[in-house]
Amino acid sequence: MLVLSSPSGAGKTTISRALMAEEPNLTLSISATTRPKRPGERDGVDYYFVDHPRFEAMVKAEDMLEHALVFGNRYGTPRAPVEAALEAGRDVLFDIDWQGTQQVSSRMPRDLVRVFILPPSHAELERRLRTRALDPEEVVQERMAKAADEMSHWDAYDYIIVNRQVERSVAEVKSILTAERLRRDRQVGLTEFVSRLRSAA
Repeated sequence: MLVLSSPSGAGKTTISRALMAEEPNLTLSISATTRPKRPGERDGVDYYFVDHPRFEAMVKAEDMLEHALVFGNRYGTPRAPVEAALEAGRDVLFDIDWQGTQQVSSRMPRDLVRVFILPPSHAELERRLRTRALDPEEVVQERMAKAADEMSHWDAYDYIIVNRQVERSVAEVKSILTAERLRRDRQVGLTEFVSRLRSAA
């Protein structure tokens, strides 16, 4: 499980999209939500759309790896699809904040790799937030304040990437993914492979 977190505007979504395009063995975790479906969205592709009682039942049954209340709607990561992907030998990419990361870490700590994306500077983060959308000044300032809070949790992550240039940052995340896949305890069938090598010697 590969978690990417960052403050808004640091480039997490851009990096995630590039990773998904370049890494065929990587599956994007799909969240469940209680918010209404928007035009063009597909159930099981964009989100799993569920009602409040169903969501609450999933939380009580511990079927959620993480969940949160955002602007009156519930969002969370169902456990079953993640476990199924891992069982099939696929890696799962999570695009979640630090609070969600803490929840996943407490429920499935063994297979988790946490990467935090930082902007190159405060000024560049503000520039990105101002240029990507025509938000009112108070919204930009609110996002900047939230970014400062998000960045205060950088030390809860295994790897830190300063996103100065997107292509380089994507390459760095891919190198983390490669190294973590090569860890001895993640290589399926390695014990049997080594046994065969030794017996053939």
